[in-house]
Amino acid sequence: MSKGKLAKFADMAGYPHVFEHPHSVLEDVPFAQRGRWHEFFGNRHPITLELGCGRGEYTVGLARRFPERNFIGVDIKGARMWTGATESLREGLKNVAFLRTNIEFIDRFFAPDEVDTLWLTFSDPQMKKATKRLTSTYFLARYRRFLRDLGTIHLKTDSRFLYTYTKYVVEHNGLPLDMATDDLYASQAGDTSLTEIRTYYEQQWLARGLTIKYLRFRLPHEGTLSEPDVEIELDDYRSYNREKRSSLCTSR
Repeated sequence: MSKGKLAKFADMAGYPHVFEHPHSVLEDVPFAQRGRWHEFFGNRHPITLELGCGRGEYTVGLARRFPERNFIGVDIKGARMWTGATESLREGLKNVAFLRTNIEFIDRFFAPDEVDTLWLTFSDPQMKKATKRLTSTYFLARYRRFLRDLGTIHLKTDSRFLYTYTKYVVEHNGLPLDMATDDLYASQAGDTSLTEIRTYYEQQWLARGLTIKYLRFRLPHEGTLSEPDVEIELDDYRSYNREKRSSLCTSR
């Protein structure tokens, strides 16, 4: 029988590589690890964040492949995070940590230039409101506060809406684009981290016959960010086996 949520939270409370700082304590309690992540890892290796890490498949998978880098999975859903946190602890991976908090306040947890790379793996496309999308200029402005200059952002998604929206954001703001494909597995990408690590949700999308989209771009510190003024066709679903509720066909 699988563990319940309370048991998983109890486990993680004793994990040395899990930090919990939900919104309820953000205002009153400063995050002591900010600017000191390299001390926790005991090295100066580059730090990669997976935002909305879910079960932590990418965080743990990347940590296995790249021992010369450090990885932090970030999500508010602790019961899901338990899987990756437990797996990495049992394997003795020293280059993995997890942070349970609200991504809306992610800039409060890292000092300027402390992070090298971001991964966004199967994020909610948030088709109704641009400011909730993790590739919106609302979030890009926050990433600038801790991501190194020209730091890399990876987006891997089933959502044609989010992929198209992000391409418009990148093009509109003149951000350096390294790679974009609307069918990752047909493009024969050379980087095995793009195809060999498959999240729980990615396997669902592939089984459903959807193509996986991938986009990699860099975020400079300089330059004004603004939202593209375009209408984008909505996905015809919200999540696995759940159709979209809105009768609208497009959104900005």
